[in-house]
Amino acid sequence: MTRIEISPHCSLSPRGARIFLLTAAAASLSVALPLTLLGFWPVLPFAGIELALLTWALRRSMARGAHRQCITVSENSVLIEDLEPPRVSRVEFPRHWTQVRIRAGGSPLHPSRLTVESRGRQHEIGRFLNEQERLGLAQRLRRLIGRMDESPPLSV
Repeated sequence: MTRIEISPHCSLSPRGARIFLLTAAAASLSVALPLTLLGFWPVLPFAGIELALLTWALRRSMARGAHRQCITVSENSVLIEDLEPPRVSRVEFPRHWTQVRIRAGGSPLHPSRLTVESRGRQHEIGRFLNEQERLGLAQRLRRLIGRMDESPPLSV
């Protein structure tokens, strides 16, 4: 049995996110508060909206860092687990009838899609990977799973 776990690259720590948000708030409010005292009061609500949107975007970005995909290849099956707290989903394919495919994006701006397919079902994996990582993962999975109607021995 071989297990592959993939996750997005998220280099910002929770402490770093707090420091970034506090720095942005200090910069925004250092302009908004003096302007408010000079009588330009509409500046303050806009600064508040700006900071609220920045906080929301930062939280979404930090939550993305908790996303994981685990691919387990055993003698008989390929199990894909999407761990996106609080949600967990599992998809299982029979290894002997499963194939790995790279589907080209519609344009240069759209990345390719890596899918695992069997009997009319498909599941995308590695959506958060860059193109080179996605191609490397596809190559590794093809060695482990084999082509359809072929199951190579599982050796690490």
